Amino acid sequence: MRTLCASTLIGEIMVIGLTGLVAMRQSDLSDGTIWGVSGAAMVLCVLVCGMLGRPGAVHVGWGLQVALIASGFVVPSMFFLGAIFAGLWWASVHYGRIVDVAKAARAAAEKAETAEETGGAPA
Repeated sequence: MRTLCASTLIGEIMVIGLTGLVAMRQSDLSDGTIWGVSGAAMVLCVLVCGMLGRPGAVHVGWGLQVALIASGFVVPSMFFLGAIFAGLWWASVHYGRIVDVAKAARAAAEKAETAEETGGAPA
């Protein structure tokens, strides 16, 4: 799950940065405000990438998805892009957990097979 979710967040960093550039041209907000919010969101994406193994990281990721969609109020195309990334985030979490379960089952089967081959001695 960590790899899929991190890949989604890295993609979001690029989109957030490019959205900041578009927002400078399309909105009435000051450049400092735009880059303060965009920069904070990009840093948060990097931090969430680093903490994906910890409890609560997926929830923070969902919060980022909501914020990305809400950025559509500043740059209207972000309603669409935010929804796309929210779908990617859902797929990363959902299918990542399925892959994690399959990996754990395979590791347990390999451990049992190794123990069987060595006559029951721990591996």
